[in-house]
Amino acid sequence: MLKNIYHKFNSFFSGRKKFWGAAFLILFLLLPLEFFIFSAKVSEEDDLYWKSFLSNNKIYNVMIPKDLQFANEKVPVYDFTVIESMERELIVNTYFHSQTILMHKRANRWLPFISGILKKNGIPDDFKYIPLIESNLANSISPKGATGFWQFVDGAAKQYGLEVNDEVDERYNVEKSTEAACKYFKDAYSTFGNWTLAAASYNVGIDGLKKQIDKQKASSYYDLSLNEETARYIFRILAVKEVISNPKKYGYQLRNKDLYPAIPTQKIKIDSAITDMAALAQTYNLSYKILKYFNPWLKKSYLTNKDKKTYFLDIPLPGYNEAYIARLSSSDSLGMRLSSSPTETLPLTPSDSLNKQ
Repeated sequence: MLKNIYHKFNSFFSGRKKFWGAAFLILFLLLPLEFFIFSAKVSEEDDLYWKSFLSNNKIYNVMIPKDLQFANEKVPVYDFTVIESMERELIVNTYFHSQTILMHKRANRWLPFISGILKKNGIPDDFKYIPLIESNLANSISPKGATGFWQFVDGAAKQYGLEVNDEVDERYNVEKSTEAACKYFKDAYSTFGNWTLAAASYNVGIDGLKKQIDKQKASSYYDLSLNEETARYIFRILAVKEVISNPKKYGYQLRNKDLYPAIPTQKIKIDSAITDMAALAQTYNLSYKILKYFNPWLKKSYLTNKDKKTYFLDIPLPGYNEAYIARLSSSDSLGMRLSSSPTETLPLTPSDSLNKQ
């Protein structure tokens, strides 16, 4: 049979065709071998790649701390719904690297300042983590119009003493908006007699949470069936608290100089109109951009101030930028440090500002 096949090929590829026919036959016979060699090579490369991937990408599940507390109120970690809810938020904050790194950086600048205001007003220190989950310590605006670090909506802002109009929006003033938040928390605590419920009500409102408590005949946040956002709220606070307080435990190797320092400022008293913000900035050797950066609550490039109200503008102290740059070039070790007094990085904090009359 093979002899017959050979004769057929030989008769078909006569003359010049004979050479090309032989070449075609050899190629045809070698194709399976080439395919086998190629497959073996790819398989070997894939195997090496996979081994490298497995050795260099180790992703672990998080562990729930056994003694979880919010504002010295215990979290029932023996409840499986609590365990799974807490686990979800810890996983999100552990592995959402870009967002969590920024959170660490901004927390170093702002949390000691916010903590000081909370302490002055008798609010537990754990409430300082609320603006982290509300805005990641950025002057953002939600789709519903909630604004600033504390995400006040217009009505609630005015209710708690913040000025909001065409020229001034004190929701962008961290000091004043934190004071307003403290007033809210006091009202909420007087209603619920419980700090966890007071914090949860910041998401759904005092009346909204009270309605659910009455309807469900429950007295604990952890026993309530709530809308998803409010059901996650306390666990988000707890997760942020845990990751911020223990960065190395969750894989964040940050040097102190990687964190944003508090920038020292002085306060400038204003009790009349400002016709030109840019000109005012120049009198303090600042750009208009820097003036607006430290006073984002001023919405316009002027302030009419018809009622002759007293305002205080924050102005950075001379040498602030040089101190910032010098800090970046300094030798530093790994580790997160949220000091109660950030004077370890720069001379003054926003809460230690000078008053210049």
